[in-house]
Amino acid sequence: MNSSTSEMSASPTAESTSLQKQENDQQEIDEDLKEASEVFNSLFSTRRPKDGWAGLSSGLKSIGKGTAAGVASLVAQPIAGAHENGVRGFFGGLATGVASAVALPVTGVCVGAYQMSRGVANSVEAMNASKQGMMWDNEKREWIHYYLEKDKEEVEKREAELKSGGGKTASGENSAAADINERKVKDREYYDLMGVSTNATAGEIKKAYYKEARKCHPDKCQDDPEAAAKFQALGHAYQILSNEQSRASYDKNGKPETNSADANLANEIDPLVFFAVMFGSHLVEPYIGELWIATTADTLMKDAMEQQQSMDMENMTEEDAAKFLASKSASSEEMTLKQRKREVKCALNLREKIIPFMEAKDEDDIMAFKASIAKEASKIVSTSFGATFLVAIGFTLEVEAEEYIGVQTSALGVGAINARFRRARKSNANNWRIMGAGINAATTGRKAMKEVEAVQKHMEEKKAMTVGGEEEDGEDKAMDEEKAKMAAQKLEETIPALLELAWAINDRDISRTLKGACKKLFSDAEVPIETRIRRAEAIHLLGKDFYTIGKECGGEKYDVKDTKDIKARAEVAVMTTMAKAQGQEVTDDDTEDMIRRAKDMQQGRDDAGAAAANKQTASTDANMT
Repeated sequence: MNSSTSEMSASPTAESTSLQKQENDQQEIDEDLKEASEVFNSLFSTRRPKDGWAGLSSGLKSIGKGTAAGVASLVAQPIAGAHENGVRGFFGGLATGVASAVALPVTGVCVGAYQMSRGVANSVEAMNASKQGMMWDNEKREWIHYYLEKDKEEVEKREAELKSGGGKTASGENSAAADINERKVKDREYYDLMGVSTNATAGEIKKAYYKEARKCHPDKCQDDPEAAAKFQALGHAYQILSNEQSRASYDKNGKPETNSADANLANEIDPLVFFAVMFGSHLVEPYIGELWIATTADTLMKDAMEQQQSMDMENMTEEDAAKFLASKSASSEEMTLKQRKREVKCALNLREKIIPFMEAKDEDDIMAFKASIAKEASKIVSTSFGATFLVAIGFTLEVEAEEYIGVQTSALGVGAINARFRRARKSNANNWRIMGAGINAATTGRKAMKEVEAVQKHMEEKKAMTVGGEEEDGEDKAMDEEKAKMAAQKLEETIPALLELAWAINDRDISRTLKGACKKLFSDAEVPIETRIRRAEAIHLLGKDFYTIGKECGGEKYDVKDTKDIKARAEVAVMTTMAKAQGQEVTDDDTEDMIRRAKDMQQGRDDAGAAAANKQTASTDANMT
């Protein structure tokens, strides 16, 4: 009986062990399948293609990736096997590598053929959807009816969620509860001075500043002898808290112990303002938004601040560390959202711009619209980079409108072929231009740095040879000053090459942004197809006039030779961004006026220097005589 009882008790145990083993095996199989699926998806795209061209592109990519992966496996597997098991492992890896070298390219061809056939099958749907004014959603991989106003609302909603951390703190509390438990900072004097929480948003800080500034403005508080000091302190607090970089530094380190000019300059420089002044893009901002190069510089500065903050993560609380890591993971989504918002804003501005054309009742109204375009273009072209902006904006608007009209008004979209060819040719030319400008900038910069390093090395060697702190005579000092001046001049000579590269990047950025904006404007399902075609006609007219005027003023060939103008713009750009960081109002006209004055002052200094040099030369010649 005891034996029977023992067998019965052992049976459930063995069965339980067997079930556990089966579950573990199944879990391992599921994990292997998941890993294999991830590897497969990383190599081969099986997403639904938009049309025949998209299917062809996806198919060729799959074939190329499969072939490349097969070759890489053929080389890597024997090496990895030899590293683990010597000669035996080498031959085992070689066998695996040969099998992969055959299997992966074959798989790539099969997937490529499948994607091409899917693309061809989807072509009819793509043509019909395009005719109906629908837009292809890259995320959902389907044709949708797009609504511009709805997109605007979604962007604003998502932007608000990101700024507030999704409406929740890292611990899961909502924003209202987070105000009770304020974020810990090193010093909160500026927050108290503004009367805001440490969790306050940029909008709340700005609103609080204007409210408090009215209370202590010296003009309104003439009986208070401390009003000026209070107003100045309030302005300084707003300057720190309104800038994300300086606010992050203040939250972490508190008020700086020293008023280092370099530290203040780093905190007060706003890349968005700097590049807007540098390229004079304020007049064309309604068309192109904030330049990619400016937003990227702004992001890099924020990343530098975050990197500094991450170095101190071991001193953070778990909650603060979680918030920091969450903000890092959201940065890529913020960049995508910024570009989406930029395109929506440009589309809305274009829609507003063409209202006179859309409401035109006769030819006189259309001529008045054209006259307004010419007037605006004349104002834009008067700035330093105006003609180049007009060419870049005008070309893209004209081509995108021409393509849309061709798709809607011709059989099988034949009328859009020329526009697509022009766009592809311009895109390829600009890619080569970016490559060439990048190489030129790198070469010029490296050459200049070598010359500067040679001058510095010479001056250090000369200083080391000075015995007992012996003073240099006047001739040696003059030579050193002349060499230092030459070094500075060499660095200045690299500016045109750097700006050539910057503008090539701007050109591609403008084209891509306006392409997206036009697609949104022409696909807006809030209006019928006839109205969208009318919009495209207005945009085509706008783009053609912009391009023509810009081309006549030399905008097609961008060439930076006036380094004095560049230096003047850079100096004014720094002054403008610092002034705005301190809450001062600086208009675009003020900026252009400061640039003109800076150029005049620089010209005056150059003339005075040249006159002094001529006088010195004449004096030397006279003495020799």
